[in-house]
Amino acid sequence: MSRPTLRYNLNDLLAFVTVAREGSFTRAAARLGVTQSALSQAISGLEARLKIRLLTRTTRSLSPTLAGERLMQAIGYRFDDIQQELEALTELRDKPAGTVRITCGDNIIQTTLLPKLMPLLHEYPDIKVEFDIDYGFRDIVADRFDAGVRLGESLDKDMIAIPIGPELRMAAVATPDYFAQHPLPKTPRDLMHHRCINIRLPTYGGLYVWEFEKQGKKLNINVDGPLIFNTSLHITAAMLGGLGIAYLPEPEFSPYLEQGRLIRVLEDWCPSFAGYHLYYPSRRQPSPAFSLVLEALRLKNSGYAESQSP
Repeated sequence: MSRPTLRYNLNDLLAFVTVAREGSFTRAAARLGVTQSALSQAISGLEARLKIRLLTRTTRSLSPTLAGERLMQAIGYRFDDIQQELEALTELRDKPAGTVRITCGDNIIQTTLLPKLMPLLHEYPDIKVEFDIDYGFRDIVADRFDAGVRLGESLDKDMIAIPIGPELRMAAVATPDYFAQHPLPKTPRDLMHHRCINIRLPTYGGLYVWEFEKQGKKLNINVDGPLIFNTSLHITAAMLGGLGIAYLPEPEFSPYLEQGRLIRVLEDWCPSFAGYHLYYPSRRQPSPAFSLVLEALRLKNSGYAESQSP
């Protein structure tokens, strides 16, 4: 006698996978485009049919149970494979389509990503690009991003990185009004006697240590000041308000330096370094849409080779 077959709605399984990954019914409902009530009912129905709890819910947290973890490991990646295959089918269309998700910082969107991608998006109206502003080093595989953007050539395991911008330099700047009231710093150590605007790096949790180098001599300076931010956008605004010295990559300040609204200091302590790179998993077959985005962003005639982590 054959065993009875249990049939499960794939939407319910997708609902479970999404909730488990997001760790939140609110975020999962927003990603799936459904109500939280419908999502909760789908999970409850799935648990009732399986006769086992898949999620542990409290007023402050949500996490998979042991059974939920096992189910995630068994089916989570299969939904990713299905999505990837569906996106690959756009190769057979007249024009590729699909969504490309990129995690990055604020400034690189304005200076590089949008200018380079606008012509592509006009030519291919069915391609969508989603930007996630985040200054931490996201796990783009676990968080289901197609790519990320970061400074330098540091790579996560199994990542490919391509340069999308030229070499950069850091810049220490403040307004003329600020320096009318405070002496110009002659060396990086002088910054310890200045009001400086800090940034806290999400990945490490600590304040960014200002790094300088001159003729092979490196100095790391812990600065202090009235403000701490976790994005560069507000640092620039505060510094333009005369609240202290800021230290960020040159492109953050270029328009204001050209207008004479800022004074740059310690320039001889700021050597060039590898600029912005786009990185993505080496083991994942790029979708047609992502391949077009990749080609649009690639730095032409850069002299840099595409690099891959071991």
